This record gives sequence, structure tokens and C-alpha cells, in this order.
Amino acid sequence: MERLKILKLPTLKYRQIRGDMIQVFKIVHGILYDSSCTINLTFSGSLPLSLNIRGNSLKSLQHYCHYDLRRHNFTNRIVSVWNSLPNNVVTANMLNTFKNRLDKFWEHQGVLYNYRANINGRPTGNRSIVVD
Repeated sequence: MERLKILKLPTLKYRQIRGDMIQVFKIVHGILYDSSCTINLTFSGSLPLSLNIRGNSLKSLQHYCHYDLRRHNFTNRIVSVWNSLPNNVVTANMLNTFKNRLDKFWEHQGVLYNYRANINGRPTGNRSIVVD
């Protein structure tokens, strides 16, 4: 873990989560995807803005799953992390702007250099929890 911090190399887990968030951003904003073959994510855009006071304006809905096969699927795996991002990150107008804001928001995450840490989707408090 110290070696990664000295070399300023993020962990594989961090790179995977960041890549997932970039893919969700591309799907939401229709960048480089054909609408007929993309994954359809369900968003809570039907809620009035007065009721949607936490998280961001593009919150995704979590689907109930009976089996782990579906629970670890991309569309369910990304929901809690995506919903924990602030509004100024998810509503960026360009992909590079989104990446810069995401990196700035996550710059002090424990998962950046500690592979045992986890980014959880709770909207308040410290978003990195170390699991032993």
C-alpha cells in the first residue's frame, strides 16, 4: 500500500470504479453509444425537485435482486456509487470535465491507495470505509 502511495499509482479497485462511473456518464449523456443497443438505466427523474434534496439530479434507481448473478451486474453495481456523487460532477457538460471533477471529488478516498478500502454510497460522512 505504501508503494502505491509513493509511486502515486491508484489501486485496481479504484480504477475499476472510476471506469464504471465514466461508462455511466457516457450512457446517461449519450456519448459514443447507440441508443438501440445500450443498457437502459432507470432514473428517479419523475420525483419533484423539492423531494429530491439529497444526492444529484440524475439519481439511478436500485432494482431488487433475488440472486447474486443479477446483484453484481453492472446496472446494480454502480447505483450506490453514482447516487453518492454530487450534482456538479454528474451534470458536467463534457467527458473530460466529468473526469476532472470526479478525480477532485475522490482525491482523498481511502480506496485510492488501499485495496482493502471501499467506496460506499452513503451520501453523508466519510465515503471510504476500510474493511478487514
